[in-house]
Amino acid sequence: MEQQLEHGLAQAGLVLSAQQQQQLLDYVLLLHKWNKAYNLTSVRHPDDMVVKHILDSLVVSPHLKGQQFIDVGTGPGLPGIPLAIANPDKQFTLLDSLGKRIRFIRQVLHELGLTNVTPVQSRVEDFTPEHGFDAVLSRAFASMSDMVSWCHHLPHAQGCFYALKGQVDQQEIDALPADCSVTDIKALKVPGLEGARHLVILRAKSNE
Repeated sequence: MEQQLEHGLAQAGLVLSAQQQQQLLDYVLLLHKWNKAYNLTSVRHPDDMVVKHILDSLVVSPHLKGQQFIDVGTGPGLPGIPLAIANPDKQFTLLDSLGKRIRFIRQVLHELGLTNVTPVQSRVEDFTPEHGFDAVLSRAFASMSDMVSWCHHLPHAQGCFYALKGQVDQQEIDALPADCSVTDIKALKVPGLEGARHLVILRAKSNE
């Protein structure tokens, strides 16, 4: 696992300290351990988690702009936890409606000593933040249209949405609300992962 992570980071052009790499590995081990009882992810093997969860999350890191992020439908903390480990200077709110997932995230924060993550158990439509976020992250939404519609109240006036997708579906882009536009599409290369990955950056005019 260590070599796989080290090799994957090098291929992705990401530089993390030995401590950060250890935190990522500890996170994978915790996820593997809790998964047996709580069924947090369909990915069962730690080696697969390094590629499909850790590296798949971290390739977004160079594209983060701002300081305050919210990961909506975070599940067991993806992509939020890996991104928080890689960006200790940024703040991440991890939102999920399921208690078992938030309990797991709290345990991760405790064991890894992460201080830049705030876990929140809530449905997205019931969560009202004190301040708007620089960006809303998600890799869990079925469609970008749903993401923008359910999370419209989360970014501040200049904030945006980061949707982690596989293939970019033009029909999905065409189905976006009229007041929302795609400002950028970045092709992501996840070391060890076959298939396309993209980061779609969106902005809603109602937020401007």
